[in-house]
Amino acid sequence: MLTKPEFHVRSFVATTNTDWADDGFHQHRTLEISILLEGRGVFEWNDSKLNLDAGQVIIIPPALPHRFEGKQRNRYGVMHLENIPARIMEHLSDFGSGSKPVIIALSRLDKERLEWLFREFLRILSSPLKKQMRTYSAWVEVIVLFLLEHSQSVQHALTITKAADYIRENLSRGVQIADLAALAGLTEAGFRRLFDEIYDMSPKQYLQQCRMIEAKWLLSSSNKELNEIAEQIGFARLHSFSLWFKKVEGIPPSEWRKMQQRKTDEFSI
Repeated sequence: MLTKPEFHVRSFVATTNTDWADDGFHQHRTLEISILLEGRGVFEWNDSKLNLDAGQVIIIPPALPHRFEGKQRNRYGVMHLENIPARIMEHLSDFGSGSKPVIIALSRLDKERLEWLFREFLRILSSPLKKQMRTYSAWVEVIVLFLLEHSQSVQHALTITKAADYIRENLSRGVQIADLAALAGLTEAGFRRLFDEIYDMSPKQYLQQCRMIEAKWLLSSSNKELNEIAEQIGFARLHSFSLWFKKVEGIPPSEWRKMQQRKTDEFSI
């Protein structure tokens, strides 16, 4: 009976403080996932060349000749995957990867979260494990799923995701479409159209989604008073926050918090 080849992972972060470049084109038998974590760089393959900014990710299929460059201080996170489990390959196929590289972009906040995941994975790789291959597979799957959920591939994606970051970081303030459009260097109409194209919702809907995510997080993970939570996500009055929350969730925030606490108590029995 033939044994299935073992899943193999090699991963690292490379940091340099000066310009550098690969000597020439090279290729691997592995599938490579590289993310520019800091600085600027260049990626070349076949007859194509792409200037990279922090937050861009390249998924490189096996046997594709390619080369990288780094400009001044830069950091790349790199993963090489061989004998990839079918479940992870299924996720990777959702990127449309085949014989060509896939270039995607992450917002600054999501890039920082991915870097945290990546560094935790490096700790796992250097630790003794009881279920090594299962653990490696689980972590790689989480990272690939994170990329699927948070990456963008359309033109101007990095510009629009900067505006989305601004929304997430300023929930307590009034965010104006005109300010976001100016931040993205677009007209208001162009900003709305491109934002909807990337996030499949309007900027206002995205703001409301972010508010709800943050409200639920604070309700379930903190003991903050409701009026404090309301203020933190941009509501000047508790009454307005409660009406909004009930309209979306069907129950007031106080009852939603109690329901979460009951669920927690049930699991602890």
